[in-house]
Amino acid sequence: METAAEAETQCVIAGGGPGGAVLALLLARRGIQVTLLEAHKDFDREFRGDTIHPSAMEILDQIGLAEKLHQLRHSKVYGPTIQTAGGPFQPFDLRRLKTKFPYVMVTPQSKFLEFIITEAARYPGFRLRMGASVHDLIQENGVVAGVRYQTSGNEGEVRARLTVGADGRHSRVRKLAGIEPVKTSAPMDVLWFRLPRLPSDPESSSGLLGRVGAGRTLAIIDRHDYWQVGLVFGKGRYQEVRSAGLEALRKVVVELEPHFAEHVLTIQDWRQLALLSVESSFCRRWHRPGLLLIGDAAHVMSPVGGVGINYAIQDAVVAANVLARPLLEGRLEPRHLAEVQRQREFPTRFIQRVQALIQKRVLEPALDSTTAGVRVPALVRVLLKLPVVRDLPARLIGFGVRRVRVET
Repeated sequence: METAAEAETQCVIAGGGPGGAVLALLLARRGIQVTLLEAHKDFDREFRGDTIHPSAMEILDQIGLAEKLHQLRHSKVYGPTIQTAGGPFQPFDLRRLKTKFPYVMVTPQSKFLEFIITEAARYPGFRLRMGASVHDLIQENGVVAGVRYQTSGNEGEVRARLTVGADGRHSRVRKLAGIEPVKTSAPMDVLWFRLPRLPSDPESSSGLLGRVGAGRTLAIIDRHDYWQVGLVFGKGRYQEVRSAGLEALRKVVVELEPHFAEHVLTIQDWRQLALLSVESSFCRRWHRPGLLLIGDAAHVMSPVGGVGINYAIQDAVVAANVLARPLLEGRLEPRHLAEVQRQREFPTRFIQRVQALIQKRVLEPALDSTTAGVRVPALVRVLLKLPVVRDLPARLIGFGVRRVRVET
């Protein structure tokens, strides 16, 4: 059990993902006592989201961490290249963005989280407890006043003026608060796996490739030491894929990317693959007195565009901007929590609608197709050559609806 001194703080955050970790860092920088609870015992595990977009890098640059972050091993993605029936197609190019960071940085999320936590630990008000799983909210007179959590064999509690649920799409904090997300259906699932990088492999020019055909799509990410591959197929078709067997799976991968003929021989067990059930959802209300939800706890993003991590980080920045002074002055009110949602709700709902449109107009027809590829309409190709239209997708992927800045 925690000591009395450790059991009280100004803010307790459940969930040590990108949103929770960045919020903890930003609050600690402002002199706020913050306790971060992470259910896992370490960050050394497999993550599927390893992309840091220009928006997040500009935020880190504001607090003097972007250059240091780039010392981690990473690759740069300037835009996807999709192999269509009419040849290679690049829907956007981040290199045209007016920013110091005209690319998506790909680095293991575990290393990114360790980096952020190390920086937060430099501030005396920051506390981290790993392996701490929240199981109850402390509520007093209708106000959330902290959490109760469990570690291996022990229980503890942290009382706080503000409790933040940053614990992901299956948020325990959200459930305990009685907040129900509105789910929206996605037409696809993704089977993730690694393929080895062989000496004969070429360097990828963009870092992200796409292969489309015969009702399936292959997403390929260059991770230096290996290829991260996602096989995308129609919703609910996993059992069909599984029943066909590993040999059929290897054949599908090679049909979409013949270069992987030798690589796929390393797939010998279904345990080498992980199924990601794609979903999207949003909460109509992100807060209760004393409680705020951010990131996937408030809005689960589709993997289209890979923007989920960066929207969680933007949530964290806005939360720190709005809530730091009220926390320091001991005058946190429900209107402050509502202001965080007000500033972040439109950008997240807007990008979710864009993702849904791409899923419906592009991915769903491709997944229903039995042909060897998809065709990009000539009008789309022409429009994307016009400067006024050409850079809109890159800006939306890179920064979202609007840039978010850290207030000091």
